[in-house]
Amino acid sequence: MQNHKLTRQIQFIIEIDKLKSILRQTLLTDGSRQENSAEHSWHLAMMAIVLAEYAPPNVDMLRVIKMLLLHDIVEIDAGDTFCYDITGNQDKAERELLAAQRIFALLPVEQGAELRALWEEFEAHSTASAKWARALDCLQPLLNNQQTQGHTWRLHGVTRSQVLHRMRAVEKGAPALWPLVEQIIEDCVAAGYLKVEPEISSA
Repeated sequence: MQNHKLTRQIQFIIEIDKLKSILRQTLLTDGSRQENSAEHSWHLAMMAIVLAEYAPPNVDMLRVIKMLLLHDIVEIDAGDTFCYDITGNQDKAERELLAAQRIFALLPVEQGAELRALWEEFEAHSTASAKWARALDCLQPLLNNQQTQGHTWRLHGVTRSQVLHRMRAVEKGAPALWPLVEQIIEDCVAAGYLKVEPEISSA
């Protein structure tokens, strides 16, 4: 029985290696290439550790780190969906749910259910821990775009208002970091990395 359990755990470990081949729109901060989803997840987990002092009360940091390491595993099947891709996001939830059903089922039943519950908590972002994790998930690409002169924003014509809307997750989940986000956005606008929509005349 123990050998069967270990076999399934090893199967899962081998399967999630595929996350290293899922490329994201975001570049590495040195601009040399696209980051992959496994690197993104690791970076977020490190952010949770380093920025722990800015987390709101009632955040379970170990739970956050687990969620961050798990949250993009479904992209093995579903692929990465660019957050500003309106069409791609229409069926994202369905694709990722099917992926979760398959991937977490590779594990022994109890363990698979535990990890899937963490993934679902992150997706729902209704707990303090999930909101903090979600905030970091939004903050990291902002930092990468700042460091790469707005590469992904410029490539897709992303505007200041779109980024502000996306970053509201930081305001909700990590309010202590919101002033930083506002400053970065304004600095990127001033530097020409992020475009501002023209004002509509009321005349």
